[in-house]
Amino acid sequence: MSHGSGPRPATARKSADLRGSIRIPGDKSISHRALMLGGLASGETRITGLLQGADVLATGRAMQAMGARIRKEADTFIVDGVGNGALLAPEAPLDFGNAGTGCRLAMGLAGVYDFETTFLGDASLGRRPMARVLEPLREMGTQVRAAAGDRLPVTLRGPKTPAPITYRVLVASAQVKSALLLAGLNAPGITTVIEPVMTRDHTERMLEAFGAALSVETDVSGVRTIRLDGRGKLTGQEIDVPGDPSSAAFPLVAALIVPGSDITITNVLMNPTRTGLILTLKEMGGDIEVIGSRQVGGEDVADLRVRHSELSGVTVPEERAASMIDEYPALAIAAAFAEGNTVMAGLDELRVKESDRLAAIAAGLKRNGVDCEEGASSLVVRGRRDGKGLGSAAGATVNTHLDHRIAMSFLIFGLASEHPVTVDDVSMVATSFPEFTDLMTSLGARIA
Repeated sequence: MSHGSGPRPATARKSADLRGSIRIPGDKSISHRALMLGGLASGETRITGLLQGADVLATGRAMQAMGARIRKEADTFIVDGVGNGALLAPEAPLDFGNAGTGCRLAMGLAGVYDFETTFLGDASLGRRPMARVLEPLREMGTQVRAAAGDRLPVTLRGPKTPAPITYRVLVASAQVKSALLLAGLNAPGITTVIEPVMTRDHTERMLEAFGAALSVETDVSGVRTIRLDGRGKLTGQEIDVPGDPSSAAFPLVAALIVPGSDITITNVLMNPTRTGLILTLKEMGGDIEVIGSRQVGGEDVADLRVRHSELSGVTVPEERAASMIDEYPALAIAAAFAEGNTVMAGLDELRVKESDRLAAIAAGLKRNGVDCEEGASSLVVRGRRDGKGLGSAAGATVNTHLDHRIAMSFLIFGLASEHPVTVDDVSMVATSFPEFTDLMTSLGARIA
C-alpha cells in the first residue's frame, strides 16, 4: 500500500455509551492463507468473509502474478488454483505494500521454485527483518539477494530440487513457521518445523483441510513438532473466514472503558492461539460474555457481548505474548483506564512490527498523560479508571509511525479520556480494518 497521498489525521472525543451489534472484517491471517492455498490448490476455492484490506489484496495480486485466477461474485471470492508445484514465474516484482504476513509467507511459497522472484514493500515493510525467513530458505538451497541486513528488496531463486530440512524456530513467529511449511509443499520428502512456543496454527489447520499430509506432535514440555510430506496434491475448498480477533480488540476495549456501553461483536474467531487478549481483559474484570460457540471450517467461532467494566491492573504472564502479540496496543489502552499497575513482559516482537510498536505505545501514552514505563521488552502502565486529565489538553498529536494498530488504539483511547486525542494519520488503517471508523461511529463513537 502506498502512503504517498499524504497523511490523514483524525480525532476521537469523549463519547456517550456505545451500543449496538457489529460484524468485524474477516481474519487477516486466515484471509492471506486462504488466497495462497486456494491459488496453489487444484480446482476451485470459494472464499466468503475475506478481509478486503490492502494487505490481503496485495497477496491476491501476488498469487495472480504466479498463475492463479481470482474473481469476485457478490460476496464470494473464487480462486482457480494452479496445482501444487505449478506456480509460474512472475513477470514483475511482487509488491506487498505494508503486508508483512503476505510477504514472508509468499517468500516461503515461491522461494523454493526454480525461478527468480523479487519482493518489494513500502517504507515500513522495508525496515522489517526478513532474515528469520531467508535463513531457513538458504538451507533449502534458495539463492538470496537482499538489501543490507536481509531487508527488502529481496530476490529469491530456488534450486532445481529443494532440500527438505528440519528447522527449530528461534523466535515465536507464526510467519516463520508458515513460510517453512509452505516451502515444504514443493520439496520432496518431509519438512519438519519444531516450535518451542506454540503460535497461531491457522496454516496447519488449513493445510490439512486442503489435503496436505501433515502431522503435529506436542511433547510434555509443550514443544510442537510439525511434519509435512511435500509434493502432495492440494484440492480446492470452501472457506468462510471468521471475524479477526485482532480487529475485534478495538471495539471490545472501547466498550469496556466507555461508561454505559453494551455492544455485541458477532462471528469472532476464537482459535485458542488467538484469545490471549480476551483472557487478560477478563482477568482485569472485563464483562465479556462468549455466546453461541461453534465451529466454522475447522475454526472456533463465537459472538462476544461486551459491557462497560471497572477494570483493575494485572500482571500478564510472559508466555501469553505469543497468543496476543498484535493486541498489546489495545491492551495498553485498557490498562490506562484500569486502576493500578498492568505489567506486560516478553514483548520483544513488538520492536519489529509495522513500527517499533513498544516505543510507539509508550510515547503515545505519555503524550496523553498516562504514567508508564517502557523496558527493553516490557511495559508497565499505571492506570486510572476515571480518565480525568487524560488525553491531550494541549492538542498534541500521537505519532502513529505508519502503524494501523497504533492509530486505532489511540482513537479508542480518546473515546474515554477527558480531553480529545488526535493521531497524525489514519490512511494506513485500510491495510487491516477499512471499516473501522464507520463501524465505531455506528456504535456511537465520536471519531472524525
